[in-house]
Amino acid sequence: MRNSEDADIPHLLRAIAVSANARENGNHPFGAILVSADGDVLLEAENTVVTDRDVTGHAETNLVRAASRELPADVRAASTLYASCEPCAMCAGAIFWAGIGRLVFALSGKTLLELSGPGGAALDLPSRLVLAAGDRETAVTGPLLEDEAAVPHRGFWAP
Repeated sequence: MRNSEDADIPHLLRAIAVSANARENGNHPFGAILVSADGDVLLEAENTVVTDRDVTGHAETNLVRAASRELPADVRAASTLYASCEPCAMCAGAIFWAGIGRLVFALSGKTLLELSGPGGAALDLPSRLVLAAGDRETAVTGPLLEDEAAVPHRGFWAP
């Protein structure tokens, strides 16, 4: 593990904790935090799809909405979004449109599909591909800490 990834670990662990909170609150187990260039946590958001009855209430889109309202573009550009799971195509697009400079995720989308099993809706489009299609660079790191990030999902997706 590289030194820069070592600095990411506490933030990823916090995003995973937020995902566990989402599950405890009756939602899908996904969490995201936004961290400044100085390492300060600026915002946290959890998935609210079930409780808000909004299919776009993913942790990352909830975070992006708040960041867009509360933070200037230069702060967003210098920030890192830490996600408990690889963002879906919708969330990756929102990260791009918000101008967030870096994404780090714990659980890969592929591993999530394995955990959730057959029968659910799946849009298998990795966030790296979505972000690479943009006209500005968004750095992507992950997956990291997949075992830890899988814990809130265990037993959640069972039929």
